[in-house]
Amino acid sequence: MKRILVTGGAGFIGSHLVDALLEKGHEVLCLDNFFTGSKSNVARHLGNPLFEVVRHDVVEPILLEVDQIYNLACPASPVHYQYNPVKTVKTNVMGTLNMLGMAKRVGARILQASTSEVYGDPEVHPQTEEYWGNVNPIGIRSCYDEGKRLAETLMMDYHRSNGVDVRIVRIFNTYGPRMAVNDGRVVSNFAVQAIKGQPITIYGDGTQTRSFCYVDDLVAGMIAMMEAEEFIGPVNLGNPSEFTMLELAEKVIKLSGSSSPLEFRPLPPDDPTQRQPNISLAQQKLGWSPTVELEQGLKPTLKYFRSVLQED
Repeated sequence: MKRILVTGGAGFIGSHLVDALLEKGHEVLCLDNFFTGSKSNVARHLGNPLFEVVRHDVVEPILLEVDQIYNLACPASPVHYQYNPVKTVKTNVMGTLNMLGMAKRVGARILQASTSEVYGDPEVHPQTEEYWGNVNPIGIRSCYDEGKRLAETLMMDYHRSNGVDVRIVRIFNTYGPRMAVNDGRVVSNFAVQAIKGQPITIYGDGTQTRSFCYVDDLVAGMIAMMEAEEFIGPVNLGNPSEFTMLELAEKVIKLSGSSSPLEFRPLPPDDPTQRQPNISLAQQKLGWSPTVELEQGLKPTLKYFRSVLQED
């Protein structure tokens, strides 16, 4: 049994991670400022003596006695991280610095939730961990892309200079229940539009690709990485099955029983045309591979969105 801190623990991925850690019998401390996280995501654990919620912004220092830190605190969708880009940079930089400082002081192992966005609009396909990326440092997405790249820099510098026990995972597109209705990412957008019978909004011609990993698979990979010995990463965590936006729209329409038409709009600036992880390293070092196929994962996701929209 460990005492584990999850920053951003009331968020989409964070709350699923909290579930999994509690199921393993750990004591879990959830830290969240509730900008994009929701109390409803962790409400069922509030009576659990092994669970605690602290409203706190990682930009501000805090000292807690913990064995492990999962640093997930940061808005992850363009709608939210572009809302206040300076705050997004501060969360990635100051927040990571504060968590690393804590890890150093209490001797905790810390895992940084990085992102496939560090690869930018990749010129290498699929992306391996050795690829340094093609990121626009002054674009509208750079508060997140470059913020996460700098968070990785800080992790490695604390590891080399101070001996902090670090782990880095690069998360590719993830979906599942508890995504926010106004999340702004493609799976939530398509699901909400299909359920409401609204036109499915496709940016560009719909041939750009993404690889979609079900949240349970991702959480299993994160925990495997945290428990790994003598492997600090970075490591790609994602599902290498690649789909075009048109293919995703067709699957969502079919599974939801929707009659929504497709509506094409101009592609946003710096939007990557391809994104697919090479997960050979995760398979080799962690024995991890995703197991949930896209249609299999979309069914509970659509069920969740339907229930949320009916409540609203």
